[in-house]
Amino acid sequence: MALDPQVEKILYWASRSQSPAYPLLGAQTARIVYEKAIATLDVAPRQLHDVADLHVELPGRTLTLRQYAPRQHSWAEPMPALLYFHGGGFTIGSIETHDRLCRVLASGADCLVYSLDYRLAPEHRFPAAADDAFETLEWLNREALSLGIDPTRLAVGGDSAGGTLAAASALHARDIGIDLALQLLIYPGLASWQTSESHRKLAHGYLLDDDVVQWFFKQYLRSDLDRDDWRFAPLMAPSLARVAPVWMALAEFDPLRDEGLDYAERLRNAGVPTECTVYEGMIHSFFQHAGFVLKARQAHADACTALRNAFTQ
Repeated sequence: MALDPQVEKILYWASRSQSPAYPLLGAQTARIVYEKAIATLDVAPRQLHDVADLHVELPGRTLTLRQYAPRQHSWAEPMPALLYFHGGGFTIGSIETHDRLCRVLASGADCLVYSLDYRLAPEHRFPAAADDAFETLEWLNREALSLGIDPTRLAVGGDSAGGTLAAASALHARDIGIDLALQLLIYPGLASWQTSESHRKLAHGYLLDDDVVQWFFKQYLRSDLDRDDWRFAPLMAPSLARVAPVWMALAEFDPLRDEGLDYAERLRNAGVPTECTVYEGMIHSFFQHAGFVLKARQAHADACTALRNAFTQ
């Protein structure tokens, strides 16, 4: 298939940009540039019943967890909930850059969404982000009833590096006995090394260049030994049996495509209900391009349908 014409325009604009690449900017400046760039292509923010920042007290740190409520809820009328992890290579991205997407998911799936502002690299290296994800999931499960969450209808999700955290969190949930309704994985990073065919063929010119990927990992990982840890690369997990059902969205022109397909195959072989769609003509980050790319809006609708279906089963 060919690139979507609207995606081609994005890549053209990116190629004409005068902004230096993230590795040249450094993490702090890259975060600012990324937030501004995402806002130009994203959908307009949806109005919800309530959006509020909670503070999660964990050992040695306090994390912000943004709650999105599409309608009134309480302990007497609990709602299903999605714990969401933003993308950005563990280095950039925030609850602000993914605010509009979380609003879409909350509204479209009629569920609470909790977006975690986990610690970023290089200030906090591996496994800081994974620790934040795991411990916040445990906290949310513990506090579910007081927050008006139905603990039998709790899901995890994320995009890119956030998809990595979601997949790893699902493995952690299985191991400690938390039953999740779904893991919503949006072009997740899953492999230790970037050696797949899609990484080779799409290494440059498709928004997520290989030098940027490796720069992200250089910020996050303490050494290459961390690449073999399933908390960074869920494909390294010894077994995927008994993890939560999966809905996965991949992009045809994304270097991460093939590792997503490999993960879907392993999940199915392990007996895990898995729905995996490769969106034709799309590139990495297309879920945040829906203000300009019409096909991305269908992917939003598909993700919301997957959540609703999981919460009603």
